[in-house]
Amino acid sequence: MIVEEIMNADVFTLDSENTIGDAIQLMAEKRIKHIPIIDGEQRLIGIVTDRDIKECTPSIFFDEGRMEALNMPLAEIMTTDLITGHPLDFVEDVAAIFYENKIGCLPIIKDHRLVGIITQTDLLHTLVELTGAHQPGSQIEIRVRNKMGMLFRLFSDIQNCKVNILSVLVYPDKKDEDFKIIALRIQTMNPLRLIEELEKSGHQVLWPNLPGMEA
Repeated sequence: MIVEEIMNADVFTLDSENTIGDAIQLMAEKRIKHIPIIDGEQRLIGIVTDRDIKECTPSIFFDEGRMEALNMPLAEIMTTDLITGHPLDFVEDVAAIFYENKIGCLPIIKDHRLVGIITQTDLLHTLVELTGAHQPGSQIEIRVRNKMGMLFRLFSDIQNCKVNILSVLVYPDKKDEDFKIIALRIQTMNPLRLIEELEKSGHQVLWPNLPGMEA
């Protein structure tokens, strides 16, 4: 999946001469937390977040200095050292950028112009869709050796049980690097028969660990 498929292309922006008051109003109206700041040619020059505004705006309980802060141009508080992405970047690479840099949004640039934005919420929604967590079903976790052919063998055994797989995630076993954990979301609310068949075939099912069945 690429960024273009999940980014918000309808981006709400302001320019550097707009005020903090303008940004507060826009965030409230559009229910957003990040505002890209652009120049007259749609080129990104900065980002303003709700955190930036909170840090430079006095409390509503103190009138002194509040109006002065609200009239301050965004050029004075916007972040200009920006990390950006491209519409053809892979979503997993973008997720790594969010994780490594601890950012809340990623402006998307094409031909030097702002064409979209991705937020943490967009990534969360994408993760839910990729894992199939929004669909009725069950999750099974199987521990397999980290060697060629194990995934094919597992899928063959599942196919024999005529169960539809909604999603597959593979991650390392933290206790033993010679093993992997395969997390499957399957389209059935009762995985008992599948679990029994998998264990008969020699697979180690970690979850669900049902009573009377080996862990």
